[in-house]
Amino acid sequence: MKTAEKEEKKVEYLELIYDLIFVYIIGRNNSLLHHITDGFIESGVFITYILCTLTIIQIWNFSTYYINMHGRNGLRDHVFLFINMFLLYFMGEGTRVYWENYSLQYHIAWGLILINIGTQYFLELRNRKNEPDIYRQTKRMGFVLMCEAVIVLLNYPFYSLVGFSVAPFAVLFGVVGTMLHGSKSKVLLVDFPHLTERAMLYVVFTFGEMIIAVAGYFESDENSVPLFFSLMSFLIVVGLFLSYGTVYDHMIDREKQDSGLWYMFLHIFLIFALSLITIALEFMHNDEVELVPKMIMLISAFLMYYISLFLTLRFSKRKCRPGKKFILSLAGTGVSFVVLMLLFKNNNYINISLTVLYVWGIFLLLYHFGRRMSNDNSDRLYIQRAGLTRQFAVTIPSGEQ
Repeated sequence: MKTAEKEEKKVEYLELIYDLIFVYIIGRNNSLLHHITDGFIESGVFITYILCTLTIIQIWNFSTYYINMHGRNGLRDHVFLFINMFLLYFMGEGTRVYWENYSLQYHIAWGLILINIGTQYFLELRNRKNEPDIYRQTKRMGFVLMCEAVIVLLNYPFYSLVGFSVAPFAVLFGVVGTMLHGSKSKVLLVDFPHLTERAMLYVVFTFGEMIIAVAGYFESDENSVPLFFSLMSFLIVVGLFLSYGTVYDHMIDREKQDSGLWYMFLHIFLIFALSLITIALEFMHNDEVELVPKMIMLISAFLMYYISLFLTLRFSKRKCRPGKKFILSLAGTGVSFVVLMLLFKNNNYINISLTVLYVWGIFLLLYHFGRRMSNDNSDRLYIQRAGLTRQFAVTIPSGEQ
């Protein structure tokens, strides 16, 4: 695959403003799970939550990839982004447990957003007439977006007629189409450093929603101040963030030449896991939710987060590739966390303490691993330089020394 020569792309202010709308959408999606029936989350509500969350992440991915490959920070890009922001408000308003009355609004906005991004790809074709490989790639991606838009727009009448939603197939079509598009690309247009930075910012915004959610742990009454639980919840959020920051800042090879498809795919699960952790932390001090479902959600969400984060290390610097010892340490810590949480499931004090120990244990493993790899690499570099110096000194004739 050839790599197109491009100037280094920086994240623009407008991209940050665009991402802020997703903070609102994350909150709307998470609110779906606040409706509890007899201590449990209804299966239909949970499926709706999964679909809405994946839909929003996919829209963000589509926008990000277009800006990354073709964005010029011009007037046209600005107008199209603001149109998408406007439409996303309608999707957020249509994100409800009893969604039937808002389904038409939600699907029209979703379809128009896909058409908006697809139109940008087709408008880009006139700038790629003299680059046949890029022209075909751009046209192919525009076609994928337009086809998904058609499926989305047909979902409402189809559901009205037969009572069956094809919206999940629309999301699946977008994922498969994007992957196939990436595998057939002959020219690498993606700016991987820009892509990793945009993914990091989305993660940061997701943490923002988590910070708001754990504020419930700080609520006090006239008789008590929840110092223990507020401190523990805060430490959990900080530990999760530091783990991601350690991987992103010190281990990921951001100068790597890569399409970024798998990197972004892993971030779908990572961001989804963070949203689930946010909900699970809210449930832990909510007596209306039964113990078993909130315990399962908490454990599953943490494991999904760390597995996704660990898998991103396939994009790490060569010196930071994990070995067997590191993998076994992470796996052992995870198994111990699950076993102990199940053993002490009836004690909230022990549960939240175990969660803090697990989160900070993983962070320390990542931190020491990254630091050790950096030190080993520095020592190796020093030895190589010393060897080259000696070799150079030997080859200099004695009369010239």
